[in-house]
Amino acid sequence: MKLLIVDDEELTRTGLISSIDWDSLGITEILQADDGVNGLEMARLHKPEIILCDVRMPRMTGIAMLERLEKILPDCVPIFMSGYSDKEYLKAAIKLKAVNYIEKPLHPEEVRDAVLEAQSLYRQKLRSHRGEALHSQETATRLAQKLTLPPSDNSEIADLCLELGQPELLDPDMNFTSIIVKLNSGVESSGIFLEDILNDISCFLEHYHLKCLFVEKRVQYLVHHIYGSNAPSPTTLSAVGSYISRQYDCCGKHLIAAGNTVTDISRVYQSYASAVILLQNCFFFPEKTFLTENTIKQLSPKGPVPDSLQSPENTFSKYLLAGEETHCVQFLEELFRYYSCNHTFMPNQIRDLYYQLFNALSSSRKKNQVESGLHEKQDLIMDTLNNAFTYEELHESLKEKTAQYFEDARNSQPENSTIFMIKDYISRNYMNDTLSVKDISSHVYLSASYVCTFFKSETGQTLNQYLTEYRMEKAKQLLSDPRYKISEISSKVGYTDGNYFGKSFKKYSGFSPSEYREKMS
Repeated sequence: MKLLIVDDEELTRTGLISSIDWDSLGITEILQADDGVNGLEMARLHKPEIILCDVRMPRMTGIAMLERLEKILPDCVPIFMSGYSDKEYLKAAIKLKAVNYIEKPLHPEEVRDAVLEAQSLYRQKLRSHRGEALHSQETATRLAQKLTLPPSDNSEIADLCLELGQPELLDPDMNFTSIIVKLNSGVESSGIFLEDILNDISCFLEHYHLKCLFVEKRVQYLVHHIYGSNAPSPTTLSAVGSYISRQYDCCGKHLIAAGNTVTDISRVYQSYASAVILLQNCFFFPEKTFLTENTIKQLSPKGPVPDSLQSPENTFSKYLLAGEETHCVQFLEELFRYYSCNHTFMPNQIRDLYYQLFNALSSSRKKNQVESGLHEKQDLIMDTLNNAFTYEELHESLKEKTAQYFEDARNSQPENSTIFMIKDYISRNYMNDTLSVKDISSHVYLSASYVCTFFKSETGQTLNQYLTEYRMEKAKQLLSDPRYKISEISSKVGYTDGNYFGKSFKKYSGFSPSEYREKMS
């Protein structure tokens, strides 16, 4: 804590500083001033927690100085010292809530006890403020949450506004705009202090005479109800949205949208609901695009689906099976041009479409016997669809896998049909812990002993070696995704015993699963 000693007698100040072990009292900095005017300036600059102050001084008395400081530093604790037994000064000191009144000549022990008492009072004030701030924050969060629900009980909203100490929120001419940020991952996983971000946003909003009610919904959704006596202009809303978006850059990928501006707190849900709809449309736009109704109105209409995209999965399959890479590239480019920034569709419609396209790619691999270390299995397709944060990400994933298909097709050697069937069966059943050589041999209608011999002679690997390698490569892929626990990955690749999985993985890769994940992060 900081201590400011204000006394016009230098001997008193230096004597106090030298006669007490201030470090043992937790006083880290001692400031000095020789009268009330200089003491006032020193306090403004350095904001001491405790002020040890003489009563009578030239230019400005200690009482007058502390009366002014009470507005600037309301939590500062004063201790008065005086050589005068003046009842009026004593009354003034009590009125200013001085923790103590010490008469001169000063005794170090008495000063020491007074400072310890002042520290205790200061900490008590801080605890009280924290409690008040926490209660206010909880009330604001409850109100913000209530505003995201269809209106039912306006009296509860009114009570929360009054409890928050903001009756102006109930003004029927108050303007509200809901802005929602969707994060790719939760705030906690990003290691960011949300309180710091919200404080920065509040400070920025003050420039536009706006305030914010905030609530976090389902970890990924951050709702900001912006309000003020005047409706924000499109320019102001754009500036506010851009600033809020920049604050969340530290959290990684995110989408952001603003609902319609409404008047009257009872209609905030309408703004919130329109923001939710626009947030879904954000999927089709580049990440961090701030979407508003005004943005949508300025877009050129895309028109109906062109004839060339009427049956996209059939067209895509035809080009894949025929090995027509150029046509595939042109098809994907046209697909992206049409659906990018196209707000007339819902994200799930496009995910369903791309599910068919990924399946077409997987089916073409089988029909053309194009082998790859990473087959397009249904579970991995679903992961790709669910993990795509934007349409652009989803499309890029399909482009990459299509390019890989043609690369594999150029490099692959004609493979024995039986070996292809064995590998394909393993790729679709590796996650079953009961998968055995007998199961594989039954699938290709051969004896188990013949399959083992034949597979080794054709590939140079035993069947068990190939199965273990396949499972380990899948485990590596899953370990790169932090959403999966190691125990989940173990079962996903066909191991019921987590310890055995760990030993097998270390034998294969040279690292334990946790070491590999850390290495890849």
